[in-house]
Amino acid sequence: MRPVSWLVVRARGLLVVAAFGALLAPGHAAAARAAFAPCGTSSGALECATVNVPLDRSGATPGTVSLHVERLGAAGTPRGVMFLIAGGPGQASAGAFDLASNGSQFRDQFPGYTLIAFDPRGTGRSGVLRCPELQSDPSASPAREQALVAKCATEIGSPRAFYSTRDHADDIDAVRQALGVDKIALWGTSYGTQLSVAYALTYPSHVARLLLDSVADAAGRDPFSLDDLQQMPKGLASLCSGGLCRAATSNFVGEVVKLANRLAAHPLTGKVPKPGGGTVSVTVSGADFLSGAVIDSDLNAGIAAELPAAVHAALQGRSRPILRLVELDRETSVTSTEDLSMGLLAATVCDDGPFPWQPETPISERQALLAAARNALARGATGPFGKWATDIGPAALCLLWPPQARRSGIGSGPLPNVPVLVLAGERDLRTPASNAAAIAGRFPQGRLLTVPGVGHSVLGADFTTCSGDAVKTWLNGGVPPTRCPRSPMLVNPIGAFPASFGALRPAGAAGVRGRTLTAVAKTVREAAASWGLAVTGFTAARTIAGPYGGVIRSSGVTFSLSRYSLVPGVQVSGSLHLYRPGTGLPLPARFVGTVRVSGAKAAHGQLAVGRATLSGRLSGRKVRARA
Repeated sequence: MRPVSWLVVRARGLLVVAAFGALLAPGHAAAARAAFAPCGTSSGALECATVNVPLDRSGATPGTVSLHVERLGAAGTPRGVMFLIAGGPGQASAGAFDLASNGSQFRDQFPGYTLIAFDPRGTGRSGVLRCPELQSDPSASPAREQALVAKCATEIGSPRAFYSTRDHADDIDAVRQALGVDKIALWGTSYGTQLSVAYALTYPSHVARLLLDSVADAAGRDPFSLDDLQQMPKGLASLCSGGLCRAATSNFVGEVVKLANRLAAHPLTGKVPKPGGGTVSVTVSGADFLSGAVIDSDLNAGIAAELPAAVHAALQGRSRPILRLVELDRETSVTSTEDLSMGLLAATVCDDGPFPWQPETPISERQALLAAARNALARGATGPFGKWATDIGPAALCLLWPPQARRSGIGSGPLPNVPVLVLAGERDLRTPASNAAAIAGRFPQGRLLTVPGVGHSVLGADFTTCSGDAVKTWLNGGVPPTRCPRSPMLVNPIGAFPASFGALRPAGAAGVRGRTLTAVAKTVREAAASWGLAVTGFTAARTIAGPYGGVIRSSGVTFSLSRYSLVPGVQVSGSLHLYRPGTGLPLPARFVGTVRVSGAKAAHGQLAVGRATLSGRLSGRKVRARA
């Protein structure tokens, strides 16, 4: 399973998720006031409490869930209470936002608000659901994924029926009551937007305002992810806006479509180097490719930088770059149960639906219903991809989830007439900007802000101050802009992967020395992209194997290379650090330092890597070229 191809987000360098809210069902007493105390041994401003809620609010199934809640008091003039709602579903909001460490940052973003983050039921310190095999296998085939989800349902047992978005929304309201407040503001990101709007539909009288970042449909994901498939070309095109991909390909969108449909018909298998030596066999199908590396390019800076060149190389018969990228994406997508419970993700998604079957439909009847629904799709419903691409949707995931009785869904509104600001990244592939526009249009006071250059999770990925300033303007009653300037990328897309050493165009010198300079320049740029992949993955990858051997080791804003090889026969070793200009952000990232060049085909020597030049000695002679 690919958690990041769902609605997981990475914001401000943190994993961010969500789930929450709603009034207790009739017949249940209002929640008692929460007893907050300093968290652990800390004497700081952060307070913690436990709010106990029923497992089943109908009372038919006994049991309770203890929700871990964290509160950070307002700084300055009080303005209200803001709930921080993370994504997934499956992320633990208290852990994700980490108010103990990041409180000043969030206080600055939301001045005057008391900040509330709690771990939704089934996550973090609120009775986390554990499904070990599902958690540890992000590259499972659809058939194995379905089997792992079915096993997960058995591992959770009968309580699995009480983790729907409605249950999470009811929990939000239980926490609201335990705080003793009448109205709350909600900041939701990714699945957190689905939950926040679900809360607004279910408990409209208790909503003060909504900030929705990277919008998912409150009614649940389309069973075939048709909105993602139809809008994907627009998001991919935004990655290459302004000619950013021209050194790799002149038709990135068309090449992604062509490769995806080709892989659906003929999956690709090959070997790529491992950091410790040797190789690992990698297989990628069309669904693997779309739900993995393609969609993850809207969150992972390194994948975004390498994808255009890797796709182009694959279509030319050179598969190693795309196989390596797929494998690196898988390795950096594995998360711990405490960060993201895949059991909770499955329980919520498979409860929510909607699917081509009813919750109580026997498993034996579902495959036929799924096939009939897929066959009935209109021409173009899956965008430029074949109907095979519907496998990236939740219907395939939940095919073997056990039947269960129908329960009440989220409320039907009407939506509250409150201030609503919706943020959309122009290259968001998992929650397309079209979703944001539709949601903004449903609220009487809805406003939409689009940010070019940004993928998923706008506030965590916008390197300008525009979106953050817009939120403050909106909170102060002002009118935010409708569009921001384009945000720079952490790492720009790299040029085409070299076919061979001999095919390189010499730079700065003739013959072998000139080709070596070109190879080193390309290697440094690709290594910067690999650094970006490591630092923005869900799991930090300290060591990454080069396309043709060697390793890169990342540490903060530096990385070291050890016989790192992008071009067969050329090895680069050394240490590089982020170049910092005198003013402004150092973006897109460029690295400077000193490297040694070796390898069977290279001119050996040492080079200084500057912001724009390479200089030094190769084969005993001075050389200089553009980096």
